Amino acid sequence: MSEESNVRFTEREALFYHNTIRPGKIEIIASKPMATQRDLSLAYSPGVAVPVRAIAENPADAYEYTAKGN
Repeated sequence: MSEESNVRFTEREALFYHNTIRPGKIEIIASKPMATQRDLSLAYSPGVAVPVRAIAENPADAYEYTAKGN
């Protein structure tokens, strides 16, 4: 396999691609609403303790309450 590619572009095109809209290529976004104090309390302490306890009682619940199965 050749080190060179047949794809052609200018340096300006490459810089524009990496800089437009948002710099970079990957974005992480929340999967749940986190706009209010209540939302944050459910997502973090104290709300996160509830699924943690459920998982401690039944480890298979980790697939239901977390992204473990992803």
